Amino acid sequence: MKDKTTSLTSFMKQRRMGLNDFIQRLATNSYACKHSEVQSILNLSPPQDPELMNTNPSPPPSPSQQINLGPSSNPSAKPSDFHFLKVIGKGSFGKVLLARHRTDDNFYAVKVLQKKAILKKKEEKHIMSERNVLLKNVKHPFLVGLHYSFQTADKLYFVLDYINGGELFYHLQRERCFLEPRARFYAAEIASALGYLHSLNIVYRDLKPENILLDSQGHIILTDFGLCKENIEPNGTTSTFCGTPEYLAPEVLHKQPYDRTVDWWCLGAVLYEMLYGLPPFYSRNTAEMYDNILNKPLQLKPNISNSARHLLEGLLQKDRTKRLGCSDDFIEIKNHIFFTPINWDDLNAKKITPPFNPNVTGPNDLRHFDPEFTDEPVPSSIGCSPDSALVTASIKEAAEAFVGFSYAPSMDSYL
Repeated sequence: MKDKTTSLTSFMKQRRMGLNDFIQRLATNSYACKHSEVQSILNLSPPQDPELMNTNPSPPPSPSQQINLGPSSNPSAKPSDFHFLKVIGKGSFGKVLLARHRTDDNFYAVKVLQKKAILKKKEEKHIMSERNVLLKNVKHPFLVGLHYSFQTADKLYFVLDYINGGELFYHLQRERCFLEPRARFYAAEIASALGYLHSLNIVYRDLKPENILLDSQGHIILTDFGLCKENIEPNGTTSTFCGTPEYLAPEVLHKQPYDRTVDWWCLGAVLYEMLYGLPPFYSRNTAEMYDNILNKPLQLKPNISNSARHLLEGLLQKDRTKRLGCSDDFIEIKNHIFFTPINWDDLNAKKITPPFNPNVTGPNDLRHFDPEFTDEPVPSSIGCSPDSALVTASIKEAAEAFVGFSYAPSMDSYL
């Protein structure tokens, strides 16, 4: 039991780190997995694919390198419109804060990103991709909604739905695993959201319990679209090495072209984790875990139903051309025997009572957020713009690099 607790603790700490951080740590680790594919994965030579994330710090781009992303809408929104209350999340480029609008008193989750940090790692394409995907989410019940976005000279602001039922990761930490009916309900809502993204030719690529939230009633809300890949047709592929180590599909590790079935592998990994408490193929040693994903057969303990076993075997098929979902995408998932108890129309209409109610008392109820975030003071710089006299040339470059980021919905969006 002690070893298992140690393993879980290590696992949770690792989960809070990004892929780049993992790779950098591995570069200084003397352990080297003998498998040639894993050695290739751990090779930190500069990537050939221009879409790949650059792990080496570099200065902000010169004007000739800036990307013109379309005309800015020049929205009237500004940081001083909000009263920033609590930090509720953190990422590589900034923080997510609970904020109340000073005029309408509504609560929002405001994602505040530092332009300099984004430009330093050449991540502006991913940030703009996240914004583009958010704009398409208004019609689906299990995807977080963007109300509007705006920018200052040094920061980007996403004004998002405020969801306070907690991360699925947080609830898994507390309960270790879920009973099958609860896992089925969550898997169905997640699959519905992924199917909708696929219908828009978007591959999500980063499904994990930290990116899956519960709303105040207990329904799934998928968030964080920074690694989404747009414009992937039904038979289209991409080849970027990205994602979270525990959930990387074999074809991604092989650095082979991959398609939307990568999301169904991730669904299988999340379902496995909900039923067993840890992701499939998990090891505290990341290189060993990669080797497991590539070579180790899927092992399923006998404490799940035959239909759950069959679904996991289909989703966690190492050969993507044989994986469940490779022919008819979401339709194959939807029609699997494991989901027979699910009425999909009722599910999408939120007519099915969630198996767990977070029992939040209101927007100020932060019981399901990690104290690691909520105990942190709100930075004074979040709610104000820099003095114009202090805006340097590099900050001006940053502002120009995100032309077209700002977004305000048309009135039709609310009708």
